[in-house]
Amino acid sequence: MKNNLPVNPPDYRHDTVLPLPPEVQADAWAVDAACSGNPGPMEYRGIDLTTGAEVFHYGPVRGTNNIGEFLAIVHALALMEQRGIVKTIYSDSYNAILWVSKGKCKTKLERNAQTAPLFEVIARAERWLATHTYRSPIIKWETKRWGEVPADFGRKG
Repeated sequence: MKNNLPVNPPDYRHDTVLPLPPEVQADAWAVDAACSGNPGPMEYRGIDLTTGAEVFHYGPVRGTNNIGEFLAIVHALALMEQRGIVKTIYSDSYNAILWVSKGKCKTKLERNAQTAPLFEVIARAERWLATHTYRSPIIKWETKRWGEVPADFGRKG
């Protein structure tokens, strides 16, 4: 173990290629967003925790990290429904999990010509949440205990 985090992969895990702690299910996806500035160029993605493969990626577009985290969860939910699968989704964003549970992106981002395309994507995500029921559990990724979420873009100072 390096820094009390599992090595890649831990010898007790036979269900993943990633350094996942024992509490984390491997038959799951992890999502994360990155934003340079706030607002600034924002992107998000989802990673399959069994294979380590990127399942989806969106951006960069002008936005905020919280918007990206929200959209990443909704993107994962919609893609799972489209593929007929149910998996746990891990997100390190408490705000995004809350926004998804309420079906609303509570951003304070200013609407203008630069952000208009993103607000169209937000509206589509909110419509999806209003018209679909999902069975995939959304679990808070515990960064302090488990390290960075596997979907992290690795850009922190």
